[in-house]
Amino acid sequence: MAAETPSFWRSRRAVAIWLFAVAAIILGMIVVGGLTRLTGSGLSITQWDPIMGAIPPLNDAKWQDAFAKYRQIPQYIEQNSGMSLAAFKGIFWWEWTHRLLGRLLGVLFFVPFVWFAWTGGIKRSEWPRMIGLFLLGGLQGLVGWWMVMSGLETRVSVAPYRLATHLGVALILLIAMVWTALEYLRLPRKPEHSLTWPRLPVVLTAMVYVQMLLGALVAGLHAGLIYNTWPSMNGRVFPEDAFFASPWWINVFENPGLAQFDHRMGAYLVAIVAIVVGLAARRANGLARRSGTALMHLTLLQIVLGITTLLMQAPEYLAAAHQFLAALILCTAVWHVFERRYTAIA
Repeated sequence: MAAETPSFWRSRRAVAIWLFAVAAIILGMIVVGGLTRLTGSGLSITQWDPIMGAIPPLNDAKWQDAFAKYRQIPQYIEQNSGMSLAAFKGIFWWEWTHRLLGRLLGVLFFVPFVWFAWTGGIKRSEWPRMIGLFLLGGLQGLVGWWMVMSGLETRVSVAPYRLATHLGVALILLIAMVWTALEYLRLPRKPEHSLTWPRLPVVLTAMVYVQMLLGALVAGLHAGLIYNTWPSMNGRVFPEDAFFASPWWINVFENPGLAQFDHRMGAYLVAIVAIVVGLAARRANGLARRSGTALMHLTLLQIVLGITTLLMQAPEYLAAAHQFLAALILCTAVWHVFERRYTAIA
């Protein structure tokens, strides 16, 4: 047994398990980030300190200082005026936890990477890819602060554009992490460049990604709190005043009714393509069949969950579950693309 342990920690399987664990943390960050937005906590920490910011206020004076800084921003002045220190602590801990997970993510990626690079679990030729993933994680932190900055001077919440960008970078990191983990787990050798990409599963993955960005716009505009009927939008097919702003295209990003309409239509399209992909996967073998079937079933479950969330006016627990399931669907879509592309050589 003692002789087997070192060999395992130098294996591709060990690297895969580590990368899947990192992907799970990213998934958790996405959920906590959603809860941070839902609870209105994202602007509670008004400074970005990557190192010392990991230490929360440890005494009353520190809490009073953090609260005083929060009372200077528009969200407090226009929306939360009169908030107690106890209530401030409630929103502070959500944002602090979200940022702490980001810091832990960096450590839990970098330290094992150094270990695997030293022991040979990750070959020298693969170092640039891992460094790229690490830098992408760092970029996500910068984008997160860029997002927070949009709500510190003139707005009572972060800009929907920046919220969608923040989520978009997180999802790219999640996709890259899952794909890399699958390669280390399933591929005994470097795949041939002549292998083809399965077109419809790739299209579906891109559609799920875009649909999640549309969901971020819905969240940023609080569009889940209007038109809480289904299948109509308060008896209408199309929202009223869908193009009230000029130029017309800005309504796609700033009109809550149109944002919800786009998200609804995107959900229908994703569901249709997921059913087609799932049915086509039944002709495949092994994990390609399982991943396609799982993708179809998860998507149908997401439709039901999304409708329920809308009808109940987006309670926090349902909205968080909706975002978690969306990220899980994205991971499953990536898994299915991988299986369809590489099953023959795995």
